Amino acid sequence: MKTCHRFASIKAEFERDVRFLRGHAERHQGSAPAKTSWKNAVSVKRNMARALNTHLSRCRECG
Repeated sequence: MKTCHRFASIKAEFERDVRFLRGHAERHQGSAPAKTSWKNAVSVKRNMARALNTHLSRCRECG
């Protein structure tokens, strides 16, 4: 599937946030902030899927 540059930049931004949150969770395993970071990473990943699906349905280059 061919996608546009905007799709790639949206995906990259979300993936950077997920990596940051998961990294924090791994560095501070067992603490309350780590658990919160992990839950936030799951939420960000869900939001990424929603944003990319919305982009695909609206973008002329991707669709």
